[in-house]
Parts: sequence; C-alpha cells; structure tokens
Amino acid sequence: MSWLSTSQRAVAQSLVQQQDTPFFCYDLDKLSAHVKPLVDQQVVKLWYAVKANPLSHIIKTLDHAGFNFDVASSGELDQVLSQGVTPARVLNTGPAKSLKQIRHFANQGVRIFVAESHNQVAWLNQVACEFDLQFDVLLRVQLRFDKAQHNPLGGNTLTPFGLGSEQWQALTLSDYTHLDFVGLHIFQWGNMLCSDTLAELWQAMVSPLVQLASELGIALKVLDLGGGLGIPYDAHSTALNWTKLLDTLASIKSATQVDELWMELGRYAVGECGFYLNPVVEQKQNYGAHQLIVAGGVNHLLRPAVTGQAFPAELLRQSDANTADFHIHGPLCTALDKLGTLALPSDSADGDWLVFSQCGAYGYTESMPFFLCHELPAEFVISGGEVTCARAAQPASSYLR
Repeated sequence: MSWLSTSQRAVAQSLVQQQDTPFFCYDLDKLSAHVKPLVDQQVVKLWYAVKANPLSHIIKTLDHAGFNFDVASSGELDQVLSQGVTPARVLNTGPAKSLKQIRHFANQGVRIFVAESHNQVAWLNQVACEFDLQFDVLLRVQLRFDKAQHNPLGGNTLTPFGLGSEQWQALTLSDYTHLDFVGLHIFQWGNMLCSDTLAELWQAMVSPLVQLASELGIALKVLDLGGGLGIPYDAHSTALNWTKLLDTLASIKSATQVDELWMELGRYAVGECGFYLNPVVEQKQNYGAHQLIVAGGVNHLLRPAVTGQAFPAELLRQSDANTADFHIHGPLCTALDKLGTLALPSDSADGDWLVFSQCGAYGYTESMPFFLCHELPAEFVISGGEVTCARAAQPASSYLR
C-alpha cells in the first residue's frame, strides 16, 4: 500500500533531487479538503491544538478554515497571534500555567482559560483583578473508567492534567469574583481509533460531569471533550467515521443541555497531511536481521520511541524486489533511536529515500533535534499545487554557541 498520492510522490521525487538531508513536507491542499467537513457543522466548536504542529502555514490554513486555537505556552500564543489570529479565538490549556504566563496571556488579550488546579484558579482571579477583567474559565477534570486504556495522556493513571471530582468539590466559586466558570473540560485518552469506544467514553463522562457542575453551582454552558481522535498508522487500522462521531456528540449536547460542546483537535486535523523524506545511509545484516541506517531518527521523529508505534514508511523509488522486515535506525548514538521495524523492498540500500507518512502531527517539534548536533530538517509546503520552502535546513552552527 502506498500512503502517497501520485501528485505527492511527484513532489517528493522532485525535492529529493535538491536535498541531501531529511526534510518534512505538508500538503496544505489535502489539509484544506480534510478540515472543511470538520468545521462545516453546528454540533461542536473546534479548536486546533497547536502542539500538534505549530508551523505558520498550518496555522494560517486552519485559521482560514474557521478553526479556533488551543495554545499551551507563551511561545505557541506568540506564534498564533503573529499569524493574524485574534486573541478572542484563543483558548489557554496546559498543566503548567504560572502567574507570569497568565499575565502574559492576559496582556495579549486572551480571556478564556482551562484551570488545572486550585492554584491556577487563584492566579487567574488575581490577574483578572489586576487587569480589571472577567475571565471565562473551564475546570479540567480527571475521571477514571474501568474500560479505559493507558496511553500518553494518562487514561486511568495519575497525571498532571486537572483534578478529580472530589478535589474540585472543595472549590468555592464565589471566592473568585473576576472569574466566570462557564464549564468543565476533560481529555485523557489519545489517538483513539474506534468510534464506538470513543462514544462509550464520552457517554460515560456525562453523568459525573453534570453532577460535579451541579455540586459546584456551575451553570454548564460549555462542555469541552478535548481531543483524542486518532488516525491510522498502519494499513490494517480503520479510520474514524466523523459523521458517526457527530451523531454521538449531538446526542451528548442534547442530553446535557449545554450551550456549546468544544473539542481540541490536533492529530485528527493535521496528521494525515504531512510526510517526511529520509535518505538511507546503508543497509546491513546483523544476527540474521536486516537493518537500515537512515540519516534522520528520533531527532526528527521521536514518536516511535515514545509510543512503540512506527510511522508508516515506503521506498520512494519503485522496486519489484520481494519485501523484507527492516529494523530502521537513526543516526544517534543510542539504541533508542529506532523508527520501527517495517516491511520494505529487500533491495533498499544506500542512496535510496524512505517516505514516512502521517507525519503532519507530532513530528519535528515533538522531537529532540539538538542531540548529536545534526542538521535541522527543512520544511516544505504544497499549496495550490505549488511547492514552497517554509524553512530551509539549518546546520548545527545555527544553534550552537
């Protein structure tokens, strides 16, 4: 199976004639087509989780499509605002909101926050008082379910994200005169690929969240279900059915009688629009296994080492050779630098290029680019069928001092 379209392959083949180090490419035409039906509905308000990919071209494309923006740091905020997004369309999430960061967000015009702790509630109120403002606040809640699975967002395990219902019940809302507690936020399961499982989790959240809102005296105007919508990383996985998910969300909205449902989409919005080109340094056999050493590893794609799940890869050139399972290793001096074990043509060798797909989210900016002082990868975009270099490759001298 090829994950690339004919036009994407042609772009990739053209670019490798000009590049000798790994690079990313994002198909903004594909991105625009993908997100149009996501936004074209009246059930849920969508925010883009900037952590997935903060590239300016991605932000501008999603801004044009009608997304709002979920930012979790001052750097993300500055990047989003520099693309012309108004602060009224920014939601501040993230577990480490300091008093300094909250002041920065308030000074930049942000007025909507997700609070993760009693301290953050107090700090938000303090800053709102200082600026003589009223902030809209959602309380982030951790819930636990018997059928929930573990994943990097925590699942049923203890995480820094929000508080349990019992901890939030100790909050006295009337103590915070400059905060409007508009709703609750919950998000602790990532990269879900089963529509039925997602629906079951969402439905299970409704009762405890509505109960908590009642106990706190919150008029539940907003219920934020976060993200967690997955994309397939292998040919055997089935993509989510957006229409079916909307039906479930509409049911939840009706049952809770909330004014608005919110979701923050990252991977599901942009993951499928990106691919990563990586030249093969050498093939070797070791202890009866085939290995490929490639020029870029977890310095550019950390996710396989964190999750144990590889990005799908294929050989850029056509080959009629039988496939073999290759252990794909990057250039770093650690055995952790492995991009997966994948079936590739047995004649894959030095001089070839591998294409890793589904890299539009949690690619370069999630990784560890400075280890061993390799080049920073270039990033290209396809828009209107034209290819533009968003950022050229940079040598280690550009960041070493």
